[in-house]
Amino acid sequence: MSHFSKIKTALKDLDLLKQSLNDLAIKWYVKDNIVKGYKDQITFANIVIPQNNNYDIGFVWNGVEYQLVADLQFWQQPWSVEFFLNKLTQRYAYNSILKMANDTGFHPVNETVKENGLIKLTLQRWRP
Repeated sequence: MSHFSKIKTALKDLDLLKQSLNDLAIKWYVKDNIVKGYKDQITFANIVIPQNNNYDIGFVWNGVEYQLVADLQFWQQPWSVEFFLNKLTQRYAYNSILKMANDTGFHPVNETVKENGLIKLTLQRWRP
């Protein structure tokens, strides 16, 4: 029997989560906020990622962080669940660093992405 799984993450900012999903070219929506599962099971989610098989993926706020919620038996993404969460978490961290840097007067001056996906970001603060 299939059921929804909830996977903890370290994602706490909804806007950064949305931006990170966009950066990874993952389509999502907030309308209806219902994740569909096996045998018409449904659960609430703050963000819904539709899948072609109609078994959606979602992120739901648990009071501390956004958890991934999905019926993993019907996962239909180009990446495994683990790789998906790793890529999303990396992009979320990147966007979080840029936001905090910008808020404190720093600006990116150089960025390199290695073959293994490692991102090296150089920031600088200009002082008058």
